[in-house]
Amino acid sequence: MKLLLTNDDGVFAPGISQMASSLDCNGFNFVTVAPGRERSSVGHAITLHRPLRLWEVKNGPYPKRHKTYACDGTPSDSVVLGIEEIDPDVSMVVSGINRGPNVGDDLTYSGTVSAAMEGVILGCPSVAVSLNCHNKDAQEYYDTAASVTCSIIKWLKENPLKEGVLLNINVPNVPLKEIRGIKVTRKGVRVYEGKVSKMYDPHGRLFFWISGTPEDQLTEGCDVWALANQYVSVTPIHMDMTCYESIKSVTGKGLEDIVL
Repeated sequence: MKLLLTNDDGVFAPGISQMASSLDCNGFNFVTVAPGRERSSVGHAITLHRPLRLWEVKNGPYPKRHKTYACDGTPSDSVVLGIEEIDPDVSMVVSGINRGPNVGDDLTYSGTVSAAMEGVILGCPSVAVSLNCHNKDAQEYYDTAASVTCSIIKWLKENPLKEGVLLNINVPNVPLKEIRGIKVTRKGVRVYEGKVSKMYDPHGRLFFWISGTPEDQLTEGCDVWALANQYVSVTPIHMDMTCYESIKSVTGKGLEDIVL
């Protein structure tokens, strides 16, 4: 089982180096290809209009017996280069550990989740891993998320995912012993209040800052509910976004009969 490790926080982020250390300690064979700088919230962007650079990282917080590379592209670029150029024998993509959760509709913006999606597109089962940490937290328990992920990967060796499916894993930011367990969840709802802030620079010129305060709908069985109750959330995601129940509905109402 050859793993490709990547992320969107950059090759020197603490989450990915902790994940590499844990994979090594658990005996996994892997190669790392990640963006050379932070590329959070770039979604599933891929670079088509300029050359990509790829270089080996030799001085970093990684186990020396596993190759580590950085690229000047996106997380999805990293996966393409990792599988198509660095090691075609990769059989699973591990994306993370992301700094901060990827729940609700945020997963559509996430470079972490999108890297796992790219793995699925290229025929590899994939997992995306995020730690539910925030700037106000006194400590970031990446070791907890790494330990949880290694356990799930071992389970996946005996229980392969259906083709085209990835697992979106979100881990509470607490010591491992405080985790209440794992919940298989559906995508929840996270709405941002005050998403756009209007400000002025020192020269009086108007600019905008997109952020906002998240408001979660804590419905039991969804990802945001699991995290709020100190469970690991594991959400199976597939690439087919077709709303099948609507095909019959819109066809029956004459959409195909419109005269053009």
